[in-house]
Amino acid sequence: MAYAWGDHVGELELAIMARSREAVFAEGARALGELLGDGDGDAEVRAVAVEGRELPALLAGWLEELVFLAETEGFVPAAVRSLELGDGGVQAVVAGRRGSPPHLVKAVTYHRLAFEPDGEGWYARAVLDV
Repeated sequence: MAYAWGDHVGELELAIMARSREAVFAEGARALGELLGDGDGDAEVRAVAVEGRELPALLAGWLEELVFLAETEGFVPAAVRSLELGDGGVQAVVAGRRGSPPHLVKAVTYHRLAFEPDGEGWYARAVLDV
C-alpha cells in the first residue's frame, strides 16, 4: 500500500495504490491526516459513513467528509480501525486526534478522479482544490 502527492497549480493530486478497495480508503484517510498535520489534542475515534455506488464518487465523498470533520471539529484522521465497503456506500471507524488543522482543502474535485483495478491491486486518484 502506498500513496503519493503531486503538485498542480492550486491543486494537489493524491494517487493511491493499494491491495484492496478497502485499503484505498484507509490510505486516503492516512494521506489526508498527514497533509493536515498531526492533531496535538486528545485521541478520538469517529464513525464515518458515506453513501454512494460508484467507487470514484465514493472516494471523493469519503475524502470530503474527512475534510469536513477537520474543518468543523478539528478532527485529524490518523488510521482506519475498521471499514466496511458495501453496495450502498462505506462505513468506517476512524482514529485520530483533535487539533487545529489548517483550512487547506477547499474541495475534492471530480477532475481526473479515478478508482480502478491495477495489476494485483487497486489504483485511485483524487485532485484536491487547495
